[in-house]
Amino acid sequence: MYFGKQKKTHPSGRVPPNQNVTTSFPVLHTGNVPYYDDISKWNLQIYGLVDNPKLLTLKELKEEYPQSEQINDIHCVTGWSKLDACWQGVKTVDLIEGITVHSDARYVILYAEEGWTTNLPIDDFMRETTILAHSFNNEPLTPEHGFPLRAVIPHLYFWKSAKWIRGIQFTEHNHPGFWERNGYHMEGDPWLEQRYSFD
Repeated sequence: MYFGKQKKTHPSGRVPPNQNVTTSFPVLHTGNVPYYDDISKWNLQIYGLVDNPKLLTLKELKEEYPQSEQINDIHCVTGWSKLDACWQGVKTVDLIEGITVHSDARYVILYAEEGWTTNLPIDDFMRETTILAHSFNNEPLTPEHGFPLRAVIPHLYFWKSAKWIRGIQFTEHNHPGFWERNGYHMEGDPWLEQRYSFD
């Protein structure tokens, strides 16, 4: 039961409880949509509990790392799900190749433009399905959907898939991100309906 009502489920078995499938791609975010006059000046910092911190340009991400495609279902905490979303980018397991992560690193904090952050356990970040996407359906991401780079962590609610990321920090401690500080769940598993901190 869910607030005195029966949980709504989808017949495909691919959609978590109380989600509605959409064929559109809703745009939800807080703050401004960033635009870049010179994308060559953009970079991604990888740091924290690692032996080899990196500062990567978009060109380096596209040319010096294996490029992958992931097709997955995504689920927003507001109640929509999109099936068979197709992303192109760099898997996180490939991104940290050659970066020695310390054994006491338990969490990853993603930093985005305007100081936006989100947190997740390192095991979620390192899943085979987690990708840092620069393209959607073989086209560069639009600014509204995270250009030039966003995280895609499909097994968690989509707020964990930070848009406009600029930093990846490996840390021992779990620091709540923007939405987590504002009442959202620290983990965000859609199959458990971990929407809010009191769930």
